[in-house]
Amino acid sequence: MWRPLGIILLAGLAGCQALPSQLPVAEPPPAEACHWPRGDDVPPITLAGAVAALEDDDFLIRHTETTLGLVSAERSRRTFFHGAPEPDIFLLGASRGAVGHGVLIGGGVGFGLLDDEATEIERVSVAIGERTVRVSRDIRLFDWRGELRRSRTASDDGFCRELREAMRRRSEEAS
Repeated sequence: MWRPLGIILLAGLAGCQALPSQLPVAEPPPAEACHWPRGDDVPPITLAGAVAALEDDDFLIRHTETTLGLVSAERSRRTFFHGAPEPDIFLLGASRGAVGHGVLIGGGVGFGLLDDEATEIERVSVAIGERTVRVSRDIRLFDWRGELRRSRTASDDGFCRELREAMRRRSEEAS
């Protein structure tokens, strides 16, 4: 009797699994200034120019792939996170045993800068193709425990224009 009921229950639960209606999309979308035709830059932007421009801006180069024309870099900085207090400090529990009853109530409050310390990591990728150059950038904020607190795409107009000009300048110096 339990076996058919278990199969029906499993079949019902399997029907609850749903596929997403769309794949994840960058929010906000990258700015128009973050991709451009390669022929627009004189002299043309090179991979060496992109690496030099990123290093000049205090980025640490993490990976380059010359056959693909790709460079990935990141920089980090210490900052503060002023988020909502975490509810994991408060504890409320109860216990009931064979001999007696008991209730445990505890609480705590943390003070100081330790809870506010955070690290912001900014990652940039530059892809220099045969016909186009593309820049993508994201910024993530991690609290003092290493837990991700905020994440956003940051491929904005101002950053991409400044990086494009710096890459063009560095490519000009290299040639």
